[in-house]
Amino acid sequence: MMTGIRVAVVDDHPLFREGVTRSLSEIDGFEVVAEGGSRDEAIAIAQSFNPDVMLLDISMPGGGLNAIPAILSVAPSQKIVMLTVSEANDDVAAALKEGAKGYLLKGIGARALADVIRTVASGESYVAPTLSAKLLTGQLANPAPAKSNLVAELTRREQEVLHLVASGMSNKQIARKLDLHEKTVKHHMTQIMAKLDVANRTEAAMVLRDALDWRPVSQ
Repeated sequence: MMTGIRVAVVDDHPLFREGVTRSLSEIDGFEVVAEGGSRDEAIAIAQSFNPDVMLLDISMPGGGLNAIPAILSVAPSQKIVMLTVSEANDDVAAALKEGAKGYLLKGIGARALADVIRTVASGESYVAPTLSAKLLTGQLANPAPAKSNLVAELTRREQEVLHLVASGMSNKQIARKLDLHEKTVKHHMTQIMAKLDVANRTEAAMVLRDALDWRPVSQ
């Protein structure tokens, strides 16, 4: 029997937690394997249940942001998605820097949440579009200028992919536009993130934005 994507929900509001659990349970392909309400419980869940994706709130006992490095220290491959009401730039930046693979706001619908979980489970990152827009328009601190110079060292194809990522396209959309296999686009993104020394697509797009600020790029 095939199992779905195994999800853990960690939030200190039982009613909200139960609502997320119920919503995901009603969608094919998901199994909620554990629930918790604190940093310590999140760490224990990562160790004991090894979920594919953990949904983690910021405002809870012990702190959600503090939980990220602790979780990854005991379960390095754990994929974490922040599901919170906080739109603070510092929280978004801190979560991504610590290793979260996604950042969502609690107003998201059940089907959209399911889509994001699938995206993260497949190995990609995701940031809510409104928050990603803030990052890309410079409301967070700019990357170091030295890192922006690395964009010039990307291959022509990698730069092309990175520009499309910065425009908001998914790997699937990029593959269609460039007439490539989606697996090839994922490979390019892996190479791009390694060369730019960034952890996710949003950070890569920020480096590109900074590079465009520092020097013109011919299209």
